[in-house]
Amino acid sequence: MIELKNINFEYIKTDGGENGAAGGQGETVWNGSLHDINLTVSDGEFLLLTGGSGCGKTTLLRLVNGLIPNFFEGKLEGSIKINGIDISHAELYDTAKTVSTVFQNPRSQFFNVDTTSELAFACENQGMEEGEILKRIENTVNALHLEPLMNRSLFELSGGQKQKIACASVAVTGNKIILLDEPSANLDLHSICELKELLKKWKAEKKTIVVAEHRISYLWDLADRTIVLNNGQLQKELSRTQMNKLTEEALHKMGLRTNVFSSAEVQNKTEKSKSDSECDVKDYLTIKNFFYKYKNGLVALNIPYMKIPSGQITAITGENGKGKTTFLNTLCGLGHRAKGVMEYKGKSYKRSARQKSVFLVMQDVNHQLFTESVLDEVLISQEEANEEAAHKILTSLDIEQFADRHPQSLSGGQKQRVAVASAIASGRDIMLFDEPTSGLDYTHMLQIGKILRSLQAMGKTVIVVTHDRELIKECCDEEISLGDFNKV
Repeated sequence: MIELKNINFEYIKTDGGENGAAGGQGETVWNGSLHDINLTVSDGEFLLLTGGSGCGKTTLLRLVNGLIPNFFEGKLEGSIKINGIDISHAELYDTAKTVSTVFQNPRSQFFNVDTTSELAFACENQGMEEGEILKRIENTVNALHLEPLMNRSLFELSGGQKQKIACASVAVTGNKIILLDEPSANLDLHSICELKELLKKWKAEKKTIVVAEHRISYLWDLADRTIVLNNGQLQKELSRTQMNKLTEEALHKMGLRTNVFSSAEVQNKTEKSKSDSECDVKDYLTIKNFFYKYKNGLVALNIPYMKIPSGQITAITGENGKGKTTFLNTLCGLGHRAKGVMEYKGKSYKRSARQKSVFLVMQDVNHQLFTESVLDEVLISQEEANEEAAHKILTSLDIEQFADRHPQSLSGGQKQRVAVASAIASGRDIMLFDEPTSGLDYTHMLQIGKILRSLQAMGKTVIVVTHDRELIKECCDEEISLGDFNKV
């Protein structure tokens, strides 16, 4: 049983890190603080945590797995007990024998360079015999259908594939309590269905499961109870009976995403797009002979020819590991091994020219946040620094209040909006977004959709790699499956 009693917590400044508050002056309080939290999770219960970005979901999970206060420093009041033991005074390696976590960013929880070693790592740390470790790995790989991902470099996996390995590294331990932080953020529909089946399996095994998630639809029929957080407090508790009565409209009014889940792919949204007969070649961004090969010889991208409507919002979809992120990296001129030419508005752009004409918001925005404040991130993206314009952009994305904060002190969804603000500030003609709504709640997903439409209204060509069906429905003019063009 998990018991949180009279919890109050505020982060304080440390030496930085992914969620630290590097830079600044004096004591810095992080966002994600919790207030007056009293929560009990029974053995074998499936609990869904949801709420707006930065509401404290990740912080609550860190209390349960012992990362607070053992790793993330802060002012903590109250008690956190697992099976009657106060884990705030326990060693992390003891808590890890009972509690396993799939982090929001799986890259941050890997300790090895290859997938098979990563699955073995947790078992090795618990001192299991070699035969037992190999048996557990085999059973986990078979159950999760991970055979194609074994003996692979973790650095060469897509975000969704890394998420699968993170889930497998949890499954292999056999721990009774499993925490997951936004596990579907980077997964395609097929992978979400696989994740749902895994969660069903864990639930049938009477494991205690706590999932912090914005995309709640695939969890709605699994959860025994839902907790809605707001500004670090428990805003609402929904029993299974209450969940059954909630409509999609009622959830939207609460700022939550849809609870309607379909395992069937939505038909491509081509009805808004012009046909070839209505457009001449200048109406398209044309891609020719895009090619990318890893050092080990694995070909990730081979697109002989592809057309994307200019001045439109186009969703690029496809299964995890099928080259979507590599496609965006190649399109914006990243990677010296990338080959190919882009034609746009009568001009031909090779790799170096694309670097000056295309802006990419990365899937892991931590890779592109460099400065000491949110405002500075926007200013360095402008051709000429303009603070008034920068503040207007931050206001439009609901992050003006963080202007003086260090970007790395923000939640995942807030960091995402900072990167989007930088893209807007760049003023470039072609905007690329890699999963821009991963980690975002319903309200901010709508906000991103509005921003993308405003970019389109400015004459920008917007290309979005996404698995987010709600975003596609909200704002995309056309959907292109990369697998139809990538000949690998």
